[in-house]
Amino acid sequence: MSKDRLYLSPPHMGGKEMQFIQQAFDANFIAPIGPQLARFEQAFCDLTGFAHCVAVSSGTAAMHLALRQLGVKPGDTVIGSSLTFIGSVTPVTFLDAKLHFVDSSRETWNMDPGLLRQAIETVQADGGHVGAVIPTDIYGQCADYDVIRTVCDEYSIPLVIDAAEAVGATYKGRHAGRGGDAAIYSFNGNKIITTGGGGLLASDDADFIAEARRLSQQARDDAPYYEHSTIGYNYRMSNVAAAIGLGQLDMLDGFVDRLREIFDWYEKTLSVLPGIEFMPEAAYGKANRWLTVMLVDEDTFGASPEDIRIALEMENIESRPVWKPMHLQPVFRDAAHTGGEVCEDLFKRGLCLPSGSAMTENDLNRVAKVIQSVAK
Repeated sequence: MSKDRLYLSPPHMGGKEMQFIQQAFDANFIAPIGPQLARFEQAFCDLTGFAHCVAVSSGTAAMHLALRQLGVKPGDTVIGSSLTFIGSVTPVTFLDAKLHFVDSSRETWNMDPGLLRQAIETVQADGGHVGAVIPTDIYGQCADYDVIRTVCDEYSIPLVIDAAEAVGATYKGRHAGRGGDAAIYSFNGNKIITTGGGGLLASDDADFIAEARRLSQQARDDAPYYEHSTIGYNYRMSNVAAAIGLGQLDMLDGFVDRLREIFDWYEKTLSVLPGIEFMPEAAYGKANRWLTVMLVDEDTFGASPEDIRIALEMENIESRPVWKPMHLQPVFRDAAHTGGEVCEDLFKRGLCLPSGSAMTENDLNRVAKVIQSVAK
């Protein structure tokens, strides 16, 4: 293929990242802890409104720490979104707890609060204990936090918001994640901002974050020698990675604006085709549009999402199906689920389009031309 590869969601460097990295190198803070890491954590507190943050190696690590800190025990059940990335829920298995997956709302593609209540009642009727609820902010759109929180509070269940894909999004004017006992974020290489790989756990509880920070550094006790009274993890984000994050945070508002422009362009250009529709935006918030996702009615459009994906790949353009629901994953074949029809339909009909914030109009036209050529 002679054409340059168009990736789904590549990193977009703004220019200041190297300045912060150079500061770390000049001061020889290459070890995990350093001033850039402290500044990144404080900057993220300022962005989100959370009082305390700890930056770690991945969003999955952040979720593991959150669930352990909330006291999830072997045999407990954790209820999570079925339409999500697997890293959102694998930490439940690290703690020998069980999973129960909940379907999406058609209006938002996020966890359906009504089905959440059903799931809780099902678990309790079977004699189980729900240790936590994890709604995922899918593709950068916040779940309906307040409604979900009301359900969780009614049953005294902790709420951990998986805002891995939603940095820069808002819910009723609050930053994504603000509404749970804790929230986790991801800075993987494909996210709206990146540290080259990393995540973060946020909460208003100072003791919660202090202990999570200790656990993320092998749970070393306060002693002049290495003493450990509990098992910890090597989860801390490096100072150099945090330096990248500082530069990325400076670009966040512009990234969100551009991603929303890209979504609007795709929607305006492609929704005129028969059988094409796009992910709705909830009235209660502002999505960051991390990925532009469209739905394809194969009979009306004349081709399936997989036909489109292959046609794009032939032109060296990356696209990807919607997340395969967790209740359909072989590894979770024994997990319970409530509902499933909505997320199964989204998986069947959905396709994620190239959405990098550095995309040009020529790039967008290149994608659209292929899709238009496949239409019946």
